[in-house]
Amino acid sequence: MQNQLTTYLRAGYPGLAVISSEEARAEAEIAAACTSLKRRLHAWSSTEGLIDTNEGRITPCPDPLEAFQLLDRLFATDSPRHVVLMRDLQLHLDQTDPMLVRRIKDILRVAKSNGHSLILLGCRLKLPAELEHEITHVDFSLPGPDKLGVVLDGIIKSAKLKTLRDEIRESALQSALGLTTTEAENAFALSVVETNGIDPRIVAREKARTLKRNGLVEVVSATTGLDDIGGLGLLKDWLQGRGGAFSASAKAYGLPAPKGLLIVGIPGTGKSLTAKATAGAFGLPLLRLDMGCVFGGIVGQLEANLRSVIQTAEAIAPCVLWIDEIEKGFSGSKSSGNTDGGTSSRVFGSFLSWMQEKEKPVFVVATANDVSKLPPEFLRKGRFDEMFFVDLPDALERAQIWEIVIKRHGRKPADFDTVVLSRACEQFTGAEIEAVFIDALHESYADGREPKAKDILEAITRTVPLAQLMDGQIAAFRHWAKGRAREAASHAASTPTAPRNTRRISSQVN
Repeated sequence: MQNQLTTYLRAGYPGLAVISSEEARAEAEIAAACTSLKRRLHAWSSTEGLIDTNEGRITPCPDPLEAFQLLDRLFATDSPRHVVLMRDLQLHLDQTDPMLVRRIKDILRVAKSNGHSLILLGCRLKLPAELEHEITHVDFSLPGPDKLGVVLDGIIKSAKLKTLRDEIRESALQSALGLTTTEAENAFALSVVETNGIDPRIVAREKARTLKRNGLVEVVSATTGLDDIGGLGLLKDWLQGRGGAFSASAKAYGLPAPKGLLIVGIPGTGKSLTAKATAGAFGLPLLRLDMGCVFGGIVGQLEANLRSVIQTAEAIAPCVLWIDEIEKGFSGSKSSGNTDGGTSSRVFGSFLSWMQEKEKPVFVVATANDVSKLPPEFLRKGRFDEMFFVDLPDALERAQIWEIVIKRHGRKPADFDTVVLSRACEQFTGAEIEAVFIDALHESYADGREPKAKDILEAITRTVPLAQLMDGQIAAFRHWAKGRAREAASHAASTPTAPRNTRRISSQVN
């Protein structure tokens, strides 16, 4: 941030805003920028008043209107040039005081004339319309490995630990990416308390808890790989061809990092499993974005939510960002002008721009059940590298799914004829196959015995597959996908033959 801030100050920007929960780190970078430009830095807060950081002189003025009266005199001349940092001014702007808004505009005009600057610092910012074009946002990224390394060294020194091996240190810093310096310090300290050392697994665990508590992004354990997916051979081949594109050698080769993948298809056919397997195959951390939470907050918080998500993903990069059922988050962006003044449309546009222009290696895997709800601009090339359509599993894929479902629930696949079961559940999805087997387990458990093929076949007859309930929609979906999306599976063979494929494959459960 310091370089960008220095550039804005040199250019004479009168109003700047830094949005961050890391107040101390942000203030340190602002102070460094002022020192490099030989600007006099002042800081205001409602508890301390206005402080001249050079001389340590404090002028009590808890009311921001009083502070702006002092700034009138401070900004009256162009020498020396001053930078005034206003802490948590948003709390006063929330009260919609027209006098305060007018005072800020007046101060910014004077600051512009004489080369001074006003910087707003807080964890959020929602400006009134009168100030939206008066204040420029300055990006403040989460700390990278260098800054986190300073925090880690401080913990090691205070705890009097031995110097860490390079691989442990690198792993610990990688596990802390995506946290603020304070959160990372807490995670390192907790590791010291629990293990009397630095354990990257504890740091990663605390990061997962922290991000989940924030509610927008969640770290998901990627324990599956491409071999855990039944069928979908064309999709797996495509992913395998891009697994090495995040390496240093690929970068040296001049190969750009893949942007992402959009998977559309019928519910229950394995789209979410593929997203998890992608992270496992690439060897990258998996983040799950809840788009509903991004758009579920108050209108003024939507931009901040998206900014937080992007900062977290880019801090952890390289990583896989999984957005499940993305159509639920973006389906209302077209009509948002009638409900929220167009805020959702702006957030949607910002997200598309980030996907198009992002420089950090964040591989986005988005899944959608109803592609008709997605805006057309979301589907065009450049947002994603490719779009795949996942259809109902064929007979061979269903037999593979039966084997892993049976094994997952503690039984031997060899005790069941999965070819017969596959033929009996035509048009069933992977999720429905697992639900059928669980149904059979309940019936057999109630009778005090092990499940038999008869129990499974009876459960199949009691189940109406989704393909029958929405056959018209599925036909329309297939018609839409033809020529627009690539097939995820070749479906070259529709009937399984002996010997059965006993490769370990996970049930395709969405």
